[in-house]
Amino acid sequence: MYQLEEPIFFYVLFAIPAMAILFLLALLWRKRTQDKFANNNLLRKLAPNRSVFKSILKFIVLSLAIACLSFALVNPKIGTKLETVKREGVDVVFALDVSKSMLAEDIAPNRIEKSKQLVTQIINSLAGDRIGIIGYAGSAFPQVPITTDFSSAKLFLTSMNTDMVSSQGTAITEAISLAKTYYNDEEQTNRVLFIISDGEDHEGNVSTIVEEAKALGIRIFTIGVGTVKGERIPVKRNGVLQGYKRDENNLTVITQLNEETLQEISSNANGEYIDGNNTQEVVDHVTAILNGMNKKEFEAKQFTDFKDRFQWFLGGALFLFIIDVLLLERKTAWIKKLNLFNEKE
Repeated sequence: MYQLEEPIFFYVLFAIPAMAILFLLALLWRKRTQDKFANNNLLRKLAPNRSVFKSILKFIVLSLAIACLSFALVNPKIGTKLETVKREGVDVVFALDVSKSMLAEDIAPNRIEKSKQLVTQIINSLAGDRIGIIGYAGSAFPQVPITTDFSSAKLFLTSMNTDMVSSQGTAITEAISLAKTYYNDEEQTNRVLFIISDGEDHEGNVSTIVEEAKALGIRIFTIGVGTVKGERIPVKRNGVLQGYKRDENNLTVITQLNEETLQEISSNANGEYIDGNNTQEVVDHVTAILNGMNKKEFEAKQFTDFKDRFQWFLGGALFLFIIDVLLLERKTAWIKKLNLFNEKE
């Protein structure tokens, strides 16, 4: 297991392609200048030790040195010890609606991005809980199984989008059925399911599946994302607006937040409906709900004693910088023997 202390320094790597462009421009300028001064035969006589390969080699060495320096600044840490630790928490599953209606932009930047922000911020506020993530539209699919690895969960969460499910609709019944399989600890008395959706087009007999979940001790909380006024569903290609979704009668579809459906689901499952428009209010409210529940103690394995490994990359960078300084651009004996780029007359 590893950690990256300062991943922002990976941006230093962008210096390498910028340097490559400048290097190619410099080579082109030098070639044109030399052609104006003398032809190739005369240049070989005037500068017999001139080497194209050595300048390319120096650039490669310098690029590797900058890459090593970037990794040293990031400071990767490696876990050296796996321990079993005691944790107390609640099993929390998030069911995220990824149907096309979640592309509506009545809440910035759009409903699905807002939903992902909400889930991310809630996860950040958790401590010893276990979490899982489900995506659903016309069907439901597991995105992250129940886990204590919050970092991985947030990584998979960012990749969720409305193209993950080809069949459209909002199969809330399938999402709840799938969520029931997530709670694999029979001793866990507090099982929580958060459904983040605009509440539109829910299919199937929701009340039946909600009662089944309630019988298993699952409390369902719904978070509504969107506005009651509604908004059109944009159709984009490569980020460029192409138009708006239309129905079979060629009329523009207006998608609205259906609070009644979400309120009915949560009230029937001993939960609560939460307005998702204000992120901080949602996070504070969810945190208060989870803190008010009894926490179950469970064992979890995790890496400890993370040790810095920046020294390896810093040493590599210094070594390569020294090589770059000592490496001359003129030909050496072994370069002449290799005859790279057909440089011999």
